[in-house]
Amino acid sequence: MPAISYFYGITIKMYSEANGKHHIPHFHAEYQDYEASYDFDGELLDGKLPNKQHKIVSAWAAIHKDKLDTCWELLSKKAGFIKIPPIK
Repeated sequence: MPAISYFYGITIKMYSEANGKHHIPHFHAEYQDYEASYDFDGELLDGKLPNKQHKIVSAWAAIHKDKLDTCWELLSKKAGFIKIPPIK
């Protein structure tokens, strides 16, 4: 699963999983021993992050929704992926 962004100790990863667990475009956020999955609107789908990191990831997703869509499309077509800038 490629890492598409990294900020404040949070790693954002994405891979295409046709007919996968969430059935919608999503990404994974990892922070220390926590893991969570989010949709591109920043809504939590599964898992858990500490509240502060959850808010940061949700804000990042809202800012980069178009880039997340592009990355998902590329991965779905097996055409690579793009790196998405961190939140500042």
